[in-house]
Amino acid sequence: MKNFFRLISSRDFLELYDRFAPLDAETIPLAQGLGRILAADVISPEPLPPFSRSTMDGFAVRARDTFGCSESEPALLTIAGEIAMGQSGTDLTLAPGQTAIIWTGGELPVNADGVVMVEYTNQPDKGTVEIFRPVAPGENIIRAGEDFPRGATVLHKGQRLRPQDLGVLAGLGITGLQVARKPVAAIISTGDELAEPGLQPEPGKIRDINSTTLTALVEECGGIAVPLGIIGDDAESMLVACRKALALPADMVLLSGGSSVGRRDFTLQTLEGLDGSELLAHGVSIRPGKPTILAKTGNAALFGLPGHVGSAIVVFHLFVRPLLRKLGGAGATSGLRMIRAVTAEQIPSTIGREDFVRVALEWGEDSPPRAVPLYGKSGLLNPLVRADGLLIINRDTEGLDRGEPAEVMLFP
Repeated sequence: MKNFFRLISSRDFLELYDRFAPLDAETIPLAQGLGRILAADVISPEPLPPFSRSTMDGFAVRARDTFGCSESEPALLTIAGEIAMGQSGTDLTLAPGQTAIIWTGGELPVNADGVVMVEYTNQPDKGTVEIFRPVAPGENIIRAGEDFPRGATVLHKGQRLRPQDLGVLAGLGITGLQVARKPVAAIISTGDELAEPGLQPEPGKIRDINSTTLTALVEECGGIAVPLGIIGDDAESMLVACRKALALPADMVLLSGGSSVGRRDFTLQTLEGLDGSELLAHGVSIRPGKPTILAKTGNAALFGLPGHVGSAIVVFHLFVRPLLRKLGGAGATSGLRMIRAVTAEQIPSTIGREDFVRVALEWGEDSPPRAVPLYGKSGLLNPLVRADGLLIINRDTEGLDRGEPAEVMLFP
């Protein structure tokens, strides 16, 4: 692997993910399902709702008994009973000319196919009711199975579970879920110049930013982050740290600060020392993030990320996030929202590479947002904090003029 450096396109880089398989499924309780990725379709074991029920307070009727009625000629029906909340509607059968008092959510009596709202009725006595407005069959009711009939696909494999999804599953009596296992990502920061965030750095050292940032990025997209601390610029220490990460076992190892082609970057040497490792890529034609490394051992991925946090974040969203999502069952895409914007000023670029420019968005009422590029020296963090996303300039474009449309990948 020594001295291996060959630029490939971002598309070719992502195609390498065909060599990784999604993780195995596990079963979890429904209450732990928020944000998890389904490993299989969920099929309705019963109809939902399980019975036909009213959506209004009023009178359950045979709709045909109300046809033609009006305020001047009301339909006069006999009250056969009342459906109390929680009572089975099958205990009462409506004959022609009969009705039943019913409340919102109550089960319809046998033969009822509509509900007249109480506002359109009058009771001259306890046993009869006048109906001033006709109803059609199905009006003001939800039929059994109208939400989901038995055997219907309720949720699909690969969906991330939301609160409303969990509520539907509870309504169907489903208490256990088959979900993809969360991928575990070990995070290692490399560099003799780094100090722990909680310490006062010695002269010539800076606090480690990447471990905290990458940990949050991994957890934000559904993974389990395991920060393993700081490793100096020493190949043997990096090798020990990587072996420790893989023994967790980690499904992914993120090495930040060791991906360039400088003489003191030991990532390639480290990957050579791992049993069964295979280098898949070193170099991708993007800016920033050109020296990104990808290797694999078994089904575990190892990334060499730039040391500069701004570049590391770009590479994470473009490449690490899609692979984490694939391992976790969500598909090999970033899952981030893409929007159309117009450039607020001219943005230069170079043909032959993709540029990902940090931008702030200015929103108008009736026009696409304006993307304002945030420039600054490579080590500055201020532009990163102010950015809303990344404006994409493809590799065949020599920059964008002011007012040109462009795609922006929004940060989570």
